[in-house]
Amino acid sequence: MDSKNEHAKTEAIPDEIKGWSWGACFLNGVWGVGNRTYSALLAFIPVLNIIMMFILGLNGRKWAWKNRDWDSVEQFNRVQKRWDIAGFIALGLYVIVFITGFIEIIT
Repeated sequence: MDSKNEHAKTEAIPDEIKGWSWGACFLNGVWGVGNRTYSALLAFIPVLNIIMMFILGLNGRKWAWKNRDWDSVEQFNRVQKRWDIAGFIALGLYVIVFITGFIEIIT
C-alpha cells in the first residue's frame, strides 16, 4: 500500500464526499468492482441484494473514498457523479423491463 492510500484510509472522510451513492445503489456489484469495494458483490445474492442496495447507497461514497487512490475530492466527485448518472440510467432500464414484463403478464 502506498503512503498516499494509507493516508486516505486513516484521515477523516471529507464532508464534500459524504452523501447517497446512486451508482452504488443501482449498479451495486459493478460499482463495487470499479471502486474496489468488493463487499458490494454480496448484492449478487438473492434477497441480500435488496438490503445491499441500501447499505451501498448509504456507505458507498465513504467506502469508495477509502478503497481507491484519488487525486482530489474534485476528481472523486466527478467520478462518482458519472456513477450516479449511470445508476439512474440503470434504474430507468430496470423500470422499463419491469413494466414490459408486467404488461406481458397481464395481457
